Amino acid sequence: MSLRLVILDAHTANPGDLDWSSLEALGALTVYPRTPADQTVARAAGAQVVLTNKVVLGADELAALPDLRYLGVLATGTNVVDLAAAAARGVVVTNVPAYSTASVAQVTLALLLELTHGVGAHAAAVHGGRWETSEDFSFTLQPLVELAGRRLGLVGLGAIGAAVARLGLALEMEVVAHTRSGRELPGGRAVGLEELAANSDGVSLHC
Repeated sequence: MSLRLVILDAHTANPGDLDWSSLEALGALTVYPRTPADQTVARAAGAQVVLTNKVVLGADELAALPDLRYLGVLATGTNVVDLAAAAARGVVVTNVPAYSTASVAQVTLALLLELTHGVGAHAAAVHGGRWETSEDFSFTLQPLVELAGRRLGLVGLGAIGAAVARLGLALEMEVVAHTRSGRELPGGRAVGLEELAANSDGVSLHC
C-alpha cells in the first residue's frame, strides 16, 4: 500500500518560502493551505501521515481516522492533539520543540528596541520627509533610552528566555531572572518575582 501524507494547514507553517517536495519521495502528498474544522476528517481520511499546525485533532477526529499512524505537529505546543487518544490508538505524535528559539528571541529584542528608540515612528517620519526639513541634524521624536546598564528582567528561563538573556548581556544590560526550574543564568542572577517586577527597567515573559 502506498503511503499517503496530508498537510492540513500548510500556509500557517509555510506562507510560501518552504518547499514540501521532499515529502513526495515518501508517498502521495496532498497539501491544503487551510482546513476548516468540519473538513478535517474528510481530508485526512485514508492518510497514514498527517501534519498539522493549528488544525485540531481531538478524540473524535482520531477515532474517525483508522489508517493514521503518525501525526506531526508543526509547532512547539501539542495542545491541538488529544495525546491520550492518540496513544490509545497507537498513533505516534511528534512536535518541533526548538524551531523558533532564535527567531522569538530576535523579535523580543526588536520589540525592546522599538520601545526604547521608537524605530518605527522615526522610520516613518524620515520617509515622510521630516528629517529633511528639521532644523537639527540629530532628529529625534522622543528621548532615546540606552540599554547598556539597564536591568532586563526575565520571567522564565527556558530555551527562549536563555536566548533573550544572552542578547541582553551582549547589549551590556544587567540581566536578572525568575525561574521555577532553578536553572542557572550565566552572566546574570536569579531573583524573586517581586524584586524582578519592582526593580527591572524592562520585563520579558517567557513562562
